[in-house]
Amino acid sequence: MAKYIINAERKKNKINREIYGHFSEHLGRCIYEGLYVGEDSEIPNTNGMRNDVVEALKEIEVPVLRWPGGCFADEYHWREGIGPKAERKRMVNTNWGGVVEDNSFGTHEYFELCRQIGCKTYINGNVGSGTVQEMSEWIEYMTFDGESPLAQERAKNGHSEPFKVDYFGVGNENWGCGGNMTPEYYANLYRRYQTFIKQYKHTDDEKIRRIACGANSNDYEWTEDVLKTLFTHCDPRAHGNTEGLSLHYYTHPYGWDDKGSATEFNEKDWYQTMAKTLYMEELIRRHSAIMDQYDPEKKIGMIVDEWGTWFNVEPGTNPGFLYQQNTMRDAVVAGINLNIFNHHSDRVKMANIAQLVNVLQSVVLTDGPEMLKTPTWHVFHMYKAHQDATLVDSYLETETVGVEGVEVPNLTESASISADGKLQITMTNLSLDTAYPVDVRLTGYEGTAVSAEILSEEMHAKNTFEEPDAVHSKPFDGVELVHGGLKFTIPACSVLHITVE
Repeated sequence: MAKYIINAERKKNKINREIYGHFSEHLGRCIYEGLYVGEDSEIPNTNGMRNDVVEALKEIEVPVLRWPGGCFADEYHWREGIGPKAERKRMVNTNWGGVVEDNSFGTHEYFELCRQIGCKTYINGNVGSGTVQEMSEWIEYMTFDGESPLAQERAKNGHSEPFKVDYFGVGNENWGCGGNMTPEYYANLYRRYQTFIKQYKHTDDEKIRRIACGANSNDYEWTEDVLKTLFTHCDPRAHGNTEGLSLHYYTHPYGWDDKGSATEFNEKDWYQTMAKTLYMEELIRRHSAIMDQYDPEKKIGMIVDEWGTWFNVEPGTNPGFLYQQNTMRDAVVAGINLNIFNHHSDRVKMANIAQLVNVLQSVVLTDGPEMLKTPTWHVFHMYKAHQDATLVDSYLETETVGVEGVEVPNLTESASISADGKLQITMTNLSLDTAYPVDVRLTGYEGTAVSAEILSEEMHAKNTFEEPDAVHSKPFDGVELVHGGLKFTIPACSVLHITVE
């Protein structure tokens, strides 16, 4: 029996709700067909946004949405996406599929989408092919409240009140598709660009939080050199106005050159995927150690704004659209990552799964007028109880499982106290064939009632448009409230959420 100790008296830090954030890029069918169908579409919509998708996103309480990329951000010129749609400039999306981008979804449409979802905004600016003036004027266009030509232009385009920009990323993947820059070169560009992202509102709630481009996976040199440049020989405001540093990491079973199928995989592929997912723990720990040297007070958050599984595209689909199915394997990957982020929420302040609809590890898939919720959606629905909760100390006894030399811990977990005072526990079972009895010892918390929900199916299980509800969370009545704790058995290949009150 696995021993699981939760000390509710030892409260740690707040789990920022933004850890449960999402990412939408002008890539494949994420924006067009997925989120936005236009006002004239026969698909039910509100101001062009699909009603069914918006409702699904509201159900999981999406806290923040990143846009417009991704690699697309560093070739995006915001002026091409404002004004009358018939007059907007058409361009070729050179990063993703070579398709024509008509810019019918631009700044105003993005803010309308966020308004409908009820989430915060996170915009990525163009450093790779844009200018300081372009970025500065975009900020003024969006946020200035007063007499200015750009504010008047915004009003002319239908929005007299300023928009609220919560987070602004200064470039994206500038070590790669955003310009193939060295860390020192980028950091000096960041110092320049962020200077001209003006704070037209000065209250803390209205402040734009600036996010610098961080590392790709285990590029610790990038993190070191960017922070060294920001913290050395410059006005302290160059780093004092930096609220976040990004990190990107995708789960591939065997690497970029062998992504494998999203639906056809064997047991070794399963455990290799789990092992690659658990690598996130090491990445966060080692990048955090570097950040601690320059920012011991943790004023700069780690922003894991691209994460998730990346498999080969579904057969017969455009290779540049990155459309993949979503199985129980993806669900367990999501649960593992979210547990890791919770445990490191003293430094990790935001995370954004890639991507929202029809791209990579999506929470929603669409096909014309049809929509389905993926297994990953159900994990976000269960884990939303952790949003803005307080992490508490926990320890779980584990053992290793796996095949053919690929070994991983059998269980992962995290525990928190939500705002309503309830204890929230989430756990994943990585084993494909073994259920584990768990003995939970609670300290500092007297439970009087317990409820639970579970996602547990065969590893290949998925939702299709023919069977859209084949995989979904269900009530789990196997948790027993006993003196001093809980007892339950977590099934193989599952994600579990327990609420104690």
